[in-house]
Amino acid sequence: MRILHTSDWHLGRQFHNQSLLEDQRYALQQICTIVAEYRVDVVIVAGDIYDRSVPPAAAVELLDETIDRICHDLKVPMIMIAGNHDSPERLGFGARQLATAGLHVAGTLWKKPQKIVLQDRQGEKVAFYPLPYVDPATVRNLHATDVTTHEEALSYLIDLIHAEREPDIPAVVIAHCYLSGGEASESERPLAVGGVEFVSPQLFDGFSYAALGHLHGSQFRGAEKIRYSGSPLKYSFSEEQQKKSVTLLDLSSQNNLSIKKIPVNSMKNVRTLNGTFEEILYAGSSDPHREDYLRIQLTDTQAILDIMNKLRDVFPNVLHLERPGLLAHRSLKIDREQLKRGELSMFHDFYQQITDENLNTEQEKIISQEIEQLHRETF
Repeated sequence: MRILHTSDWHLGRQFHNQSLLEDQRYALQQICTIVAEYRVDVVIVAGDIYDRSVPPAAAVELLDETIDRICHDLKVPMIMIAGNHDSPERLGFGARQLATAGLHVAGTLWKKPQKIVLQDRQGEKVAFYPLPYVDPATVRNLHATDVTTHEEALSYLIDLIHAEREPDIPAVVIAHCYLSGGEASESERPLAVGGVEFVSPQLFDGFSYAALGHLHGSQFRGAEKIRYSGSPLKYSFSEEQQKKSVTLLDLSSQNNLSIKKIPVNSMKNVRTLNGTFEEILYAGSSDPHREDYLRIQLTDTQAILDIMNKLRDVFPNVLHLERPGLLAHRSLKIDREQLKRGELSMFHDFYQQITDENLNTEQEKIISQEIEQLHRETF
């Protein structure tokens, strides 16, 4: 059976207040093309379908379009689980009726393991076991069992699955969790605090494949079959070096497994530019990718007037600005006299940019007196 594993779509997400809906549409269109070109038998989305529990209407519409393309037009079944960003009840609405149309949704946690048995074009069967994201309290209350950590909760649920398994059918588990040793990104919401969110990769050893969601970088832990597909888009500057992809796997009835990562391209890249203000503006004049989502790190040590608007005249999608150069030349220990001199120096720069002239002696004396008066009132 040919399976496409993807996760963490985060539909409706904003990046530094910039809507990513069209970028997400571009990525999902590629996923639909991959499903068609590679003759995929089933598509898995391992959680965080939406970015928040009450998604915007446009995000719901985009998901509807994508499901219709895959399930209706291409006749390929989909399996989706709720992640920690999703509302389990909202995502799972109408799940029993939707299953008859090829869309299998696991929103809220089951009392008895949910098993989805699908077969490919050759008639070979694979059993899929969706495990929507839940915290230990949910498992404790629903199953009346004494679990306190994510590892204990997930271990308990996996034991229930193994007790229901048919040994002669390959089994794929779909889960949304944080494996110990996994490489995280800034855009992932913590599942818990104090380390209790981590689970061991060995929990999934008994399955033919573990299709995981939550971490946004494509990676595996413990064994290649225990894998995160990663998100199809970059959702933070910590992800700018990641190569986004979806995971294509072929799983035989004899549990033979082959894995291939297929790249997903983005409309706009996420990257960081470092240099002086003038260097960056000059480079932008000939940059064919000036509309990328940018973080600018300026090395200039002087104040610059109206800096963001000037940068956005060249790079329209500057989302974040850092000024490490402002403090790079200063001691970490700044006394009051140093602070005063720094303020006067900054006013020199400000005045020069506004008037294109330098402060004269009398003007500098007046400004120094005002700064001194402000410090007396403050301290």
